[in-house]
Amino acid sequence: MTRLLNVNNYHYRRGGSEVVYLEHALMMEGRGFECGYFSMQHPRNEPTPWSRYFIDEIEFGHEYSLTEKLAMAGKVVWSFEARAKLARLLDAFPADIVHLHCIYHHHSPAILSLFSERGIPAVMTAHDLKIACPNYKMRTHDGPCERCRDGSVWNVVRHRCVQNSLAASAVVAVESGLHRALGTWRRHLAAIVCPSQFFVDKFVEWGWPRDRFVHVPNWVDAEHFEPGFEPGGYAFYFGRLVLDKGLATLIRAAHAAALPVKLAGTGPDEAALRALAAGLGADVEFLGYRSGVTLHDAVRGARCVVLASELYENAPMMLLEAMALGKPVVGARIGGIPEVIDEDGTGWLFDSGSVEALAERLAAVKAMPDASLVVMGRAARAHVEQHFSRSRYLQAMLDLYAHVGVRLPITAAAGLRVTE
Repeated sequence: MTRLLNVNNYHYRRGGSEVVYLEHALMMEGRGFECGYFSMQHPRNEPTPWSRYFIDEIEFGHEYSLTEKLAMAGKVVWSFEARAKLARLLDAFPADIVHLHCIYHHHSPAILSLFSERGIPAVMTAHDLKIACPNYKMRTHDGPCERCRDGSVWNVVRHRCVQNSLAASAVVAVESGLHRALGTWRRHLAAIVCPSQFFVDKFVEWGWPRDRFVHVPNWVDAEHFEPGFEPGGYAFYFGRLVLDKGLATLIRAAHAAALPVKLAGTGPDEAALRALAAGLGADVEFLGYRSGVTLHDAVRGARCVVLASELYENAPMMLLEAMALGKPVVGARIGGIPEVIDEDGTGWLFDSGSVEALAERLAAVKAMPDASLVVMGRAARAHVEQHFSRSRYLQAMLDLYAHVGVRLPITAAAGLRVTE
């Protein structure tokens, strides 16, 4: 069997990148690959026999002693632990290909050279902008930021880009500077998958060769999403409660449009968002963490789903899932969001950060006839089925694996079209 090693910081469904990591592996197992996993110990991890090789847990929001913090800082820059444990895993599981997702700050880029040393092609999905931007999102206190493109990584320290912390920003600056100097990412990755064309273009602007990238959109298995096309009476957001997602803009705009809004999720800015809603007297309901049926019910009950991001989004799973559930979506015109939405067909775009523009759009959605929203919801569902399907994603990934020299399992290779 062809052995695929899947690598990610977390081995549970913590967010969109973890969902892609786990679902990708399951998809490949279904096509005849034997899958191994390399991740971090965590109490919420899904069970796997490979956990005996996982690195020790690091959670940067927890309280640690000074000695522990210094050890963690060292691991961010270069994790000897991760290299040693990965080497033992590869002895037991001689992979034919490795697919990496999010590894920085836990495994560190130090593990990448092991794959080159053992002749294993390494493919990575760029869920964010880390291989270019030290703080991974090209955003700091004053909005979208690309200062490090033509300047020093010490901009990260100057602007305290990481958690608004001088110490954390300094550690990440050292990590980024070291691996830029060593060329770690560029030397040891055979190919980089970008779910959005925006990310491909942005990396090229930052000096990466275009031929290193493959644009493969995310997917939704629409069969697992039962749509509800009838519109409800509120705008809806689900995901992490962080200001980068434009949630303060959403609350202000929904209040101005007199449209109730519901937020599902948790996050570090929840208290600030609750205070904002209370101060405005806005009709905002915080639902807490939702998943599965309870989350889908909340989406189906909405009038529209809104992603008001104020950072360079990639290809948000939230929007794809909302459309699979039959809802028109409202998205900020930033990053890869416009690639997901067929404007005036499956949803609408507005200028990121503009309370006035979003309020105008939400007021229009509130006033739209229910029948018109049903039509858009059906179009949204069809759009996902056609352009963001599981089969399209699978074919593109198998093409890529073949292109980097992997011998595919017979069941995977059947009907394969290799794209040069």
